[in-house]
Amino acid sequence: MSETTIQEEIFKRRTFGIISHPDAGKTTLTEKLLLFGGAIQMAGAVKARKSSRHATSDWMKIEQQRGISVSSSVMKFNYRDFEINLLDTPGHEDFSEDTYRVLTCVDSAMMVIDSGNGVEPQTEKLMGVCRMRNTPIVTFINKLDREGMEPLDIIADIEEKLQIECAPMSWPIGMGKRFRGVYNLYKKQLHLFTAGAETRLDAGITISDLEDPKLDELLGSQANDLRDEIALLEGAANPFDLEAFLKGSQTPLFFGSAINNFGVQELLDAFVEFAPPPGAREAKERMVQPNEKDFSAVAFKIQANMDPAHRDRIAFLRVCSGKFEKGIKVRHHRIGKEIALNKAIVFMAQDRSQVEEAYAGDIIGIHNHGSIRIGDTFTTKEALSFTGIPNFAPELFRRIRLKDPMRRKQLHKGLVQLSEEGAVQVFRTLLGGDYILGAVGALQFDVTVERLKTEYNVDADYTATDFQVSRWIESDNEKKLTEFKRSFEVNLATDAEESLTFLAPSLWKLNYTMEQWPEIQFLKTREYGAS
Repeated sequence: MSETTIQEEIFKRRTFGIISHPDAGKTTLTEKLLLFGGAIQMAGAVKARKSSRHATSDWMKIEQQRGISVSSSVMKFNYRDFEINLLDTPGHEDFSEDTYRVLTCVDSAMMVIDSGNGVEPQTEKLMGVCRMRNTPIVTFINKLDREGMEPLDIIADIEEKLQIECAPMSWPIGMGKRFRGVYNLYKKQLHLFTAGAETRLDAGITISDLEDPKLDELLGSQANDLRDEIALLEGAANPFDLEAFLKGSQTPLFFGSAINNFGVQELLDAFVEFAPPPGAREAKERMVQPNEKDFSAVAFKIQANMDPAHRDRIAFLRVCSGKFEKGIKVRHHRIGKEIALNKAIVFMAQDRSQVEEAYAGDIIGIHNHGSIRIGDTFTTKEALSFTGIPNFAPELFRRIRLKDPMRRKQLHKGLVQLSEEGAVQVFRTLLGGDYILGAVGALQFDVTVERLKTEYNVDADYTATDFQVSRWIESDNEKKLTEFKRSFEVNLATDAEESLTFLAPSLWKLNYTMEQWPEIQFLKTREYGAS
């Protein structure tokens, strides 16, 4: 395939993640984007637990029961002439690790903010991850059909808390019961709101001059309010600057109501125009350009039991360069083996289809029989190790208690497979061989116990432990490391990758131990694929 063709395919692709605080409407917005892409015909009932329909992106049983997203979903669809790879991330802070990993493998992000609440804590955390990579961000201010903060106050809130410049691209006309629609500032079009429409293909009413009497006919007394607000905006707000957006220092703002499917099309139209195509990816060896001829990809997510009937495990790969073709032979560099990718798949939430070809930016899935880990790199030629996928030391710990001792083998299998996903970490103590779960959020323990039961037929629960903090242990001084192991055997465990881990009863104890053992490295974070 010619370099020109590869470049054309790459330019058509947009790979992005949706981020927000819980309940800001992220999953609802995802559904509406899929409606416009023709990927689904009907939006799911995101919160209706008794309904037979659930959000397309929430495919786990526990997600459907609780009305939350606990795992990132990958969805591919076409819109206009673009190939969209959308990654819906968990909003709940207890599942933030999955979101952090996803954000390392996207080229841009879409941030959803509840107009009633403004910027919330989880949004600030996720924005911090985006800022580390200068990820371009488009912002959707949601729930204008309800009473909320004044638009100018929302802009001030975003700029103050997230330290990013705002450039309004549309402007709301009223809110709550007085919400009449939005005025598209960059296309000079008026979009009028009607509650309850499933899909909207609204071309908008062109009003290039706000003094046009037609505006008064359509909006009545609210026409003058709009004129005053736009005049104020022109003096106070920043004009959209594409270069600043691509650098991650400015975010274009759109207003609407995802549940009513209003403002979504304008958001999507602008997004495909402004958002960057797949860019270069950093490897330990060098920067890898997307239009290089040779194929390369990195595994950023493992998901067990997407199809419970087959107990399958899928590795999600981000294509970084070259062209994927069905049956392509690649080298799995960590284990040093060549494998043929005969049955790669693309996703529509849990629905899937075999993929014949893929390019940089695309997300493909391959079946994993335990040999693939997060951070693994696959190439057709050069040995590469892509960097930047973080692994965090857990902050909460529970001891797993098996109710039926005869199911220990199944427990081990379940914990190993679930730990491969990276959401919960599994440790085995050096003394006694007990299983200790580590996570960054307490809800992960409930999810793990639920999944052990439904997916592995293992009835277990968890109890408290004396451990409050953990660090991975490394040292170049073998003598000191052996001495350390002997001194702290009761506090040591190995993780799923057999890496030595120190489990401390308190942060004070950890800090004291670190002072006493300067030859030992205590690692709070590390990169997947680094071990």
